[in-house]
Amino acid sequence: QVQLVESGGGLVQPGGSLRLSCAASGFTSRVNFVWYTLSWYRQAPGKERELVATITSGRSKNYVDSVKGRFTIGRVNDENTVYLQMNNVLPEDTAVYYCNAGVGGVPGSYWGQGTQVTVSS
Repeated sequence: QVQLVESGGGLVQPGGSLRLSCAASGFTSRVNFVWYTLSWYRQAPGKERELVATITSGRSKNYVDSVKGRFTIGRVNDENTVYLQMNNVLPEDTAVYYCNAGVGGVPGSYWGQGTQVTVSS
């Protein structure tokens, strides 16, 4: 069973940086992490869950417009890990951030439990 565990959330001041990580487990030679599309979503209070960034098995990346130039998604296949580097954060980036994995389109089948990011002075 694939499991995703996020870490790295917390309180950060506007203009600061934060790096979220998501450790994935449950992969085998028949269910290979390399094949999976990995994404970060976020959900702010009172709002719908929003796709923030995606990286495919071929390392193609996509971002929601509001984070382009500030956030970077990456994957380390040898460590079964996906990360989200968040720079120049804004108060509107405050949300619970979720890791997602799947084969094919987004969202995929697997979700992490979420990690809170709060941007405030």
